[in-house]
Amino acid sequence: MLGEFSGLADIAARSRDLFPPPGPDLPERLRDALGVLELSAGDVRVERRWSDAGLVGEELSWTVGFGPRTRAFLLRPRDAAGPLPGVVAMHCHGGVKWAGKDKIADGPEPPLAEIVRLRTRLYGRRAYAGELARRGFAVLAHDVFAWGSRRFPLTGDQGAPDRHDLGRYDRAAREHEHVLAKACTILGTSFAGVLASEDLAAAAYLRSRPGIASVSTLGLSGGGARAALLGALDPGIRAVVVAAMVSSFRDLRDEHVAAHSWMLFPPGLTRLADWPGVVAARAPAPLMVLYATADPLFPVQGMRRAHHQITAAYRSAPGHYTGVFFDAVHQFDRSMQNAAFTWLTGMVADNYPASRPMKGSQVH
Repeated sequence: MLGEFSGLADIAARSRDLFPPPGPDLPERLRDALGVLELSAGDVRVERRWSDAGLVGEELSWTVGFGPRTRAFLLRPRDAAGPLPGVVAMHCHGGVKWAGKDKIADGPEPPLAEIVRLRTRLYGRRAYAGELARRGFAVLAHDVFAWGSRRFPLTGDQGAPDRHDLGRYDRAAREHEHVLAKACTILGTSFAGVLASEDLAAAAYLRSRPGIASVSTLGLSGGGARAALLGALDPGIRAVVVAAMVSSFRDLRDEHVAAHSWMLFPPGLTRLADWPGVVAARAPAPLMVLYATADPLFPVQGMRRAHHQITAAYRSAPGHYTGVFFDAVHQFDRSMQNAAFTWLTGMVADNYPASRPMKGSQVH
């Protein structure tokens, strides 16, 4: 990477001891490097309830102590009996910040056409949180810092962006993310650290709900990065699924670095471990990684390296890590979802980690 300045990479690697083998204290060091904040979901309110297509839903809101109130959807099967396994479903970045949870979960109102188009491209059209809930999970999908209900207004705009001006909003938000990353660094945290702090608060809230037997997490792309960090930072997370968001950093080229947001590149991370080491920091707790080999955002060589590194991290815990390679672009389509949902069902059962075969070119 860096074109004519690529020699900087070799000098930095020698001078800064990049990508060291992760040690057992990686989660603690990661928490410090990210600048994780002590946040909690306070003043929780149920804004609306609804029932549709075999599900019951709640629209929730809470405050983490700064900014607009967080909005979230909690979906459960209508006639569920007994405690349910919970899942914190992470919305993606997707270059779209005027929406968050609505990318992956249906609320009481029909989604905008723009959301349907985004879902079609990334998720095979459906709002997968509802499908996961129908399989017997309590699924929490929440907005997070800078997305949806937590977004920043355009200059002089105190309301939601006009639907005909959504493109302008997201172009402005893309540039504003650089400002946010700088501001977070000044405050002793990081963009990824603030997101992780809010996700930790959401997971703690779901865990506090009556009738929740366990809490797991999953996500695509930027949501996958958030799921990986939550799994590394919260020892109470039962199982983690990361879709289309795992590669070795050392294999990234210019175009791969440029394609991602600050949520993947918190300062100081590579002095702790390569990204696969962070993803595997929860070992031996259950982990699934879905690799998309036609994904232009990551090199296949980096995915293969990541898979080998994570496999090595789980060597003493056979059956707890599953890596599946799909001939797919950057997405979490129905075949990937079905693999993830089936695996999650097995992992949250009392007899986990019974491993089941998954469709894909390679399974471990």
